[in-house]
Amino acid sequence: MGKAMDQLVPTEKYSPYRFFSAERWAEFRADTPLTLTESEVRRLSSLYDPIDLDEVRRIYLSMSRLLSAHVEASQLLFRQRKVFFNSNDAVKTPFIIGMGGSVAVGKSTTARVMKELLARWPSSPKVDLVTTDGFLLPNEVLRRENLMERKGFPDSYDVGAILRFLSAIKSGQPNVRAPVYSHLTYDVVAGEFVTIDRPDILIFEGLNVLQAGDLPQDGKYVPFVSDFFDFSIYIDADEEMIHNWYITRFMRLRETAFRNPQSFFHRYSQLSEDAARAIAEGLWAKINLKNLRENILPTRPRADLILRKGAEHLVEEVALRKL
Repeated sequence: MGKAMDQLVPTEKYSPYRFFSAERWAEFRADTPLTLTESEVRRLSSLYDPIDLDEVRRIYLSMSRLLSAHVEASQLLFRQRKVFFNSNDAVKTPFIIGMGGSVAVGKSTTARVMKELLARWPSSPKVDLVTTDGFLLPNEVLRRENLMERKGFPDSYDVGAILRFLSAIKSGQPNVRAPVYSHLTYDVVAGEFVTIDRPDILIFEGLNVLQAGDLPQDGKYVPFVSDFFDFSIYIDADEEMIHNWYITRFMRLRETAFRNPQSFFHRYSQLSEDAARAIAEGLWAKINLKNLRENILPTRPRADLILRKGAEHLVEEVALRKL
């Protein structure tokens, strides 16, 4: 057939997605009330991924309405299965949303905003958010295995721990612990955990959450992280745009967080601007761009919803997988 079809092109008739402009997508919020205040939005957004009330109205209210509908449908199916199996099991299975995308593309802000919006729907009063950072292998292990320059790549995570965590959540177990990561020390915090106790919704955010991995040749079942997701979201943008966002963020951190003597990157705050920028460009090219091309971007077609960002981190297009 020659060149493979790009099923993420809106004109591709065989695409499994429906495509919407940001303006058309905004219409689907219907009468969904804006329950976030301007000060709350400022708190949820980051200096490096600005978001305002207009963007919440434009994009995220419709998303919260859609996801709430999926949660309600899942809860109805749960009740119907109880009847089907004649079961007295009262444990409701949490609805898990996976959120992936490149470094610096704005996953964290999107996840925080969606957490707050979804928690205000009657169907999901308890919403938790966990990032995959805590499941990275400790720096000591990464150094021993010569993986420090592959931090954020699939092989730098304790995938077994991720699968055990998600399996416990999906089984409705109470008080499931997730490890904590410090962006200051750039390492997992030994002995520190966050406890997740049977939420209605869990948002699980990270670079490679949609990664499928290698399929076994003998047909044996090998679980993937995304097997536990009820819905998945990918935050997308042009490569050059993400590159610019990454460099801008690095240079701003050099003037702020990196100045803390306890910061893993403190040494970069002592460099000249040109030297620091050169470091940032090297980190982007050797680690983050390579990870994006090899591991993250190939998972985009596996998402149920794709948010395509343009300038100033504003969403320009939404792709929603057809039912």
